Amino acid sequence: MRIWIDADACPRAAKELVAKFALKRKLEVVMVAGQPVAKPAFACVRLVVVPSGMDAADDYLVEQAEPGDLVICSDVPLADRLVKKGVDALDPRGREFDAKNMGERLAMRNLLTDLRDQGQMGGGQAPYGDKDRQAFANALDRLLTKLSKGSSS
Repeated sequence: MRIWIDADACPRAAKELVAKFALKRKLEVVMVAGQPVAKPAFACVRLVVVPSGMDAADDYLVEQAEPGDLVICSDVPLADRLVKKGVDALDPRGREFDAKNMGERLAMRNLLTDLRDQGQMGGGQAPYGDKDRQAFANALDRLLTKLSKGSSS
């Protein structure tokens, strides 16, 4: 079992939490990015920088992650591709992606993208705060426990 991180957009605090959980559970963490990014200074964490290009990091994650692995990402289309492959996915704010909620998550993402494109709505997500970190830590612990028992969704 590996934990993969879509590292280009993942908050530093979430990366550090993943590294600490992985260290405790003796798991490997692979951060995948389209450019060099800072990584937590733990031996269990490896950084893979893929050639730049549209969706290059996403494609790498979909090709390499396997059922039983966990991918940390906030990219809804990427999560959809992973879930269809049977790979568990979690966003850095603690929201799990699964077959039951993917349709709704994709529809909401597309609606918000359309509203932003039309200028009816600004910016992206709120800053990553303590509540987000706590929700992520709780969801990460729950998912890693489930996956370590071999009962992947």
